[in-house]
Amino acid sequence: MSKPTVVLIHGGFVDGSGWQGVHTRLRALGHEVRIVQNPTLSLAGDVAAVKAVLDDIDGPALLVGHSYGGVVTTEAGNDPRVAGLVYIAAFAADKGESVLGLVADPAPGAPVPPILPPRDGFLYLDREKFAESFAGDLPADEAAFLADAQVPWGVEAAAGEVTEAAWRSKPSWYLVAADDRMIPPPAQRQMAERAGASVREVPGSHAVYVSQPQAVADLVHTAAESLA
Repeated sequence: MSKPTVVLIHGGFVDGSGWQGVHTRLRALGHEVRIVQNPTLSLAGDVAAVKAVLDDIDGPALLVGHSYGGVVTTEAGNDPRVAGLVYIAAFAADKGESVLGLVADPAPGAPVPPILPPRDGFLYLDREKFAESFAGDLPADEAAFLADAQVPWGVEAAAGEVTEAAWRSKPSWYLVAADDRMIPPPAQRQMAERAGASVREVPGSHAVYVSQPQAVADLVHTAAESLA
């Protein structure tokens, strides 16, 4: 197999610009990289956005998903052009699972994301609690910018259920963010183990792809080289 093109998929409340540090480092390592600006309105729409990017790639692809982007990765990863999957503090959902289902019954003492009640079919994080929950290891001004620039996340996307988990048939890797207050680290470890993923763990908030781009790029590089 030729070296796969890396396809980066963002999660809810943000857009693809947060991948810039990872993109820069992967390019320096010699990888072709694409970033999906998935609209996060519905799971089906986000999978379609990934497939549109795949249509412009010659050869295999390695999907990399953060947070809800992991659900998109799990569903879109069934495409035969996808060679492997990388989860970055992400929901590695199984068949029939959705983000809303996975977070519906938090473990005792686990941090609860400050998601506000739905408004006009969209979810938002409480701006005053955004930094602590999503971006605790970013500079205050950067975390404030993410809070103020957050993208409305469609309830339909958060409720979208996986029809077939690609990790059951394709190799996967998982980066656990040990200080995550959006997806509890124990839940990340459990999903990674269930998926049979190769796991690395680093200190980091839910925004680990922004705060620790080198750690993310290193794992993606390892995955890509392994597939090649």
